[in-house]
Amino acid sequence: MVIHNNFQDFVLFLYVHMASADSQLAGLEEEVILGKMKKLFPNEQDLKKKFEHAVAEYRSYNHDQVMDIVRSTFKAHSEIKFAQKYKVYTDMFDIINADGRVEESERAALDALKEIIDINAEAK
Repeated sequence: MVIHNNFQDFVLFLYVHMASADSQLAGLEEEVILGKMKKLFPNEQDLKKKFEHAVAEYRSYNHDQVMDIVRSTFKAHSEIKFAQKYKVYTDMFDIINADGRVEESERAALDALKEIIDINAEAK
């Protein structure tokens, strides 16, 4: 299930997914995401509103659907180079470390994302 036609919106979805992996979106994680959004959406006037919309969108999906969305959307964006996808992965690491601790659920979500990126790299 592909829900994002542009890669930047998909990346924001991934940021929210990673920040929510431990069932709570901490304030420090939000700050890190908002900082990264400045580069991701340089012309966006209201990053906070865009972020809140992304959180609401993320929460509207059943948790079981999220990994299917991630897999299929990565495949749909086959034009994105591996280096850029890997940069997204390293951003995720920054997000889960924002509050100073990494929960097991966050580590599992990060590992799942890395596996998807690696699989897509091999498919090319």
